[in-house]
Amino acid sequence: MTERTKDQSGERSAEHNKELEDTRAERVNEIERNLETAAEHAGEQNTEKLQETAEKLADTEKKKGEKKVSPAEKRKDSPLPNTKAGKKAAFNATMKDARAQMSAPSRTFSKIIHNRPVEKTSEVIGATVARPNALLAGSVAAFILTLAVYLVARYYGYPLTGSESIAAFIIGWLLGILFDYFRVMVTGKKA
Repeated sequence: MTERTKDQSGERSAEHNKELEDTRAERVNEIERNLETAAEHAGEQNTEKLQETAEKLADTEKKKGEKKVSPAEKRKDSPLPNTKAGKKAAFNATMKDARAQMSAPSRTFSKIIHNRPVEKTSEVIGATVARPNALLAGSVAAFILTLAVYLVARYYGYPLTGSESIAAFIIGWLLGILFDYFRVMVTGKKA
């Protein structure tokens, strides 16, 4: 967002606030005039009650005139410093806003998975064990090798134990890890 756009939106907001304040002031004056007229007719006993009512009405009018601002909009005005503490505060504020809109079970799950130990463990596993190429190679190898073993066993009449698919996946996964390792060694680029 450019400075000019920010200035224009700020001017529009200031104009809008001025209009709301003017409208509120007019409404308060009108209510006070009505109360004064009513008080003259009703006497001094009802004057105190009418004054309290006028104050309540004025407060409600004032609250209606105020613009509600979300916590996220308040933070936009004051950017956090680009430091480790600032980034952590920004992350915590974002998570707080996001969790405020979640259901209770989702909020609890979010707190669990965004714990620092859980996040670090997930990142390490994603960077080593659960590599996309390794999982893809494991799945393809599991399909092809299991199909081959099944066809050979059926042709020769051997019974299958059920662990063939798991063993084939592990072999394919190891091949995928080796492929990633050698690719990084040759190209020097991580995926």
